[in-house]
Amino acid sequence: MAADLISKRFAANLLSDLAVYAKTGEIGPTLALLTTGHLEDILRDWAFWGRCEQRPPPGTWTSWLILGGRGAGKTRSGAEFVRAMALGHQPYSPVPVSPIALVGETYDEARAIMVEGASGVLGVHTSAERPDWKPARRMLEWANGARAYLHSAESHEALRGPEFAAAWLDEVAKWRAGEAAFDQLQFGLRAGKRPRQVITTTPRPVPLIRALLAREGKGVVVTRMATRANEDNLAPGFLSDVVGKYAGTRLGRQELDGEMIDDRPDTLFLRGVIDASRVPGPPDDLRRIVVAVDPPASSSAGADACGIIAAGADAHGNAYVLEDATAQGLSPAAWARRAIGLYRRRQADRIVAEVNQGGEMVEAVLRQVDPDVPVRRVRATRGKWLRAEPVAALYEQGRVRHAGTFAELEDEMADFGPDGLSDGRSPDRLDALVWAITALIGPADPKIRRV
Repeated sequence: MAADLISKRFAANLLSDLAVYAKTGEIGPTLALLTTGHLEDILRDWAFWGRCEQRPPPGTWTSWLILGGRGAGKTRSGAEFVRAMALGHQPYSPVPVSPIALVGETYDEARAIMVEGASGVLGVHTSAERPDWKPARRMLEWANGARAYLHSAESHEALRGPEFAAAWLDEVAKWRAGEAAFDQLQFGLRAGKRPRQVITTTPRPVPLIRALLAREGKGVVVTRMATRANEDNLAPGFLSDVVGKYAGTRLGRQELDGEMIDDRPDTLFLRGVIDASRVPGPPDDLRRIVVAVDPPASSSAGADACGIIAAGADAHGNAYVLEDATAQGLSPAAWARRAIGLYRRRQADRIVAEVNQGGEMVEAVLRQVDPDVPVRRVRATRGKWLRAEPVAALYEQGRVRHAGTFAELEDEMADFGPDGLSDGRSPDRLDALVWAITALIGPADPKIRRV
């Protein structure tokens, strides 16, 4: 049987049987020879199943950057990299490599996606080779002694000190502390004879991704993959429902085609302006903090998101964006709890709530959660573009600074033109941002002087 398994004739017969089985469900004679163990080995053989762009490029690279759309197979590629490095599988590594860093935006995301997810590290191993997962220690341990440790980009100081022989970094384009976390990891990527890292992310034109792309061919290799390339592994209606809806739009080109999308030419908010004033964190002496809420008209599945932004102002008239807690599909009670939770966590001075969609009901819902919360009701009397223009001017003056990276908010800002967002969605994050900055340092409402 072993000799048959490695012969070309057996391989040809097996492929023929698999093709017949796929069409008719009938098990051919060669397929019938395989045990459950053989079948599991075949199912887990990444060299057999993985697409070309999901397998490691040749060469002596240190960083492999995978830019892909949603569902394109980025996570599987990262998990297979970890598996092969830990077990010593060619062409990844001739010998087992350890220790390995698994870095997600948060510990919860790293665990749910990179370790326990359907395409995570545990899922890509056969039952015989699967590592022991020790959640309390945030560690995976293989039978050969190799280990992988979970880390959070938000807690990047924990990366100061440990050394690693390999690393997998997931969705780095949306890390709030992206450059700081990445830099700390690079100092620790020094163990073994040939340290390597794979970086999987949906592309966004943030400084870290731009810097990596600028180093392509100089220790960095780049692979690009679109969602459609992985259609065999996606839910039947996904391509028609989601890809069909967003195909050709700026959002679709980024989230589905894996393209790097720059600012639209008529946007109010340029990424370069946002990047120029970005700071790692806010100052300690903020004089005022507000949480702005832009409630949706309904809580149905396709409803707009509830924009929730926290921002603060210093003594010099500068504003700092602190947190984006925007969420979709929340009931009024749920978004009220979320907003007040942010208000308490940030020790804010008040909540600024737009009441166009709900009038007095908006304040009433907030007070059901906290009767004493200070609420300032604001009503939009001008269009979104006109309301956003003074805030955009403050950005250009360097008076608004992002304390970290807010990928989804910044995507909305860069895609906001005179006709709104290019795909017709409501700019809920941007709306909340405009209310927050206006409340802190924006122009005062015009008043009539009585004489």
